[in-house]
This record gives sequence, C-alpha cells and structure tokens, in this order.
Amino acid sequence: MRAQMSDLPDLPPIRETIAQHGLSASKALGQNFLLDEQLLSRIAALPGDLAGENVLEVGPGPGGLTRALLRAGARVTAIEMDERCMPALAELSDAFPGQLTIMHGDAMKLDHDEIMSQDEERTPFHVLSNLPYNVGTALFVKWLSGTKGSAAWPPQWRSLTLMFQREVADRIVSKPGSSAYGRLAVLAQWRSQAKLAMKVHRSAFTPPPKVMSAIVHVTPGEAPGGVSAPMLERLTEAAFGQRRKMLRQSLKGVPGALDALAEVGIDPTRRAETLSVDDFVQLARVLS
Repeated sequence: MRAQMSDLPDLPPIRETIAQHGLSASKALGQNFLLDEQLLSRIAALPGDLAGENVLEVGPGPGGLTRALLRAGARVTAIEMDERCMPALAELSDAFPGQLTIMHGDAMKLDHDEIMSQDEERTPFHVLSNLPYNVGTALFVKWLSGTKGSAAWPPQWRSLTLMFQREVADRIVSKPGSSAYGRLAVLAQWRSQAKLAMKVHRSAFTPPPKVMSAIVHVTPGEAPGGVSAPMLERLTEAAFGQRRKMLRQSLKGVPGALDALAEVGIDPTRRAETLSVDDFVQLARVLS
C-alpha cells in the first residue's frame, strides 16, 4: 500500500545530496542528472500505480528517480556502474528499509530476469530508467529480445519507461515512410506497443546535454504466430543496414529472402523504409 506523504522520510534535495557526496556527471558513463523532483514524480507515475510493484532501474546515479519510485511504494532493484554513487544510494536504502536493493555492476552483462526473480519464480517487474546515453539503445534491444532468448514471450517485464535522446525516441515510435523509421521501430512495434510518453527539455538535466530528450513507454503485446524473433532481427539489420538500396540488394545476403519477397508479394525494387511492420513480420514468418 502506498505510504502517506506524512509517513515518508524527510530527505534533503537531490542537489544537496550530490554536493554532499562530491558527485559530478561522468561524460564517459553517459550520465546526466535529473534534479527536478516534481518531474521525477511524473516520470514515476507513467506506468500507473507502482505501490508494491517490482521495478528495475538501470543507472540511478545519485538516486533522483529512485527516490520518486520509492515514494510511490515500489520495490526497486537499482543497477549502478559508478562506484562513486553507491554511498548516496545506500542512504536511500536506509531511508526506505526493505524497498531498495542496490547492485554494483554493468547492466549489459547481467541477466535481468534472473536478478528480478524470487526463489526461481519468474517475478513480473517494470523497468524505469533515465538510461545512460552511451548504452541506452543496446539495453533497449536487450529487453525487447529477452535476456533468456527471444523465443520467451510475453517477457517478464510488464512495461519499459525509458529516457532516450529525442532522436532515438522518435526512431522507436516512428511509422513507415518517415526518415526516423528503421530497425528500432520494427523491433519495438512487432509484438509491443510503443508510445512517446513525455518530452524532456535539455535544461532539466545537470549538466544540460546538447540534445533534447524524451521518454518512451512500451508494453508487451501478443506475438504474431510462426515468427522467429532472431530471423526478424536479421532481416531488419540487413534491410536497414543498406536502407538506400533496393530490397533485392540489401536482402541478398539473407538466404531465401528474395524468394520470400515474391511469395509475400513485395516488389523487390522497394526500399526498407517503405515496408510496414506487418510486411517484415510476413517475410520473417516465411523465412522462419
């Protein structure tokens, strides 16, 4: 049950915590800190009521979003690579007993499903993160593919609420025919629903990044039958890897792809950005 505001611990502003621990955003780790606690609370509310829910957060830094999640009543597992941030996170763990688990490590190398499971039971969880810019896309593809293999669907996560550079967010939610449409859009939309949930101005961060940001919210849907996820990934990688070329050129390295185009009725002189998500699904189904 969500705690009453009067029951929540009285914490210093996140800016004071950063100063107290002598923290600064690391460019090498792709860090940009969010300090506006009202904005952080709005982000934490995007998936709905998190009271009693399990949440995975990657790259919490000094714990701005972590605070908002804990105040919302979530049980948070935070994976942080920057050892400098561990003392500030430990203070949060003390302030919210039993709600926060802190892991020091590289999220790209960890099995998130295993981390979030309890007693070998697949425990559903939400992912909320102000992702480090340098690994955001790779982590997103990792969650879409499944850490235990792309065949496992629906995934263990119930939703992904993730901060990206605005350009990356646009690519995830884009539609066929647009310049942003590509591999990320197909992978995000073929068995999930992806929407742009919030735009975030660069001035909200410390230090301000050079680009605007946006939050994407993704929920899993029903996977189309008879489609191999690795095959779809291979198709999109080939098709959009040479997006200016006709499909008969870009897909010639995928065995059977040109025959599949004929079977599905797709003109081989078309380019990848003109195909719908369903077109790619049909091609992958034939090749699967």
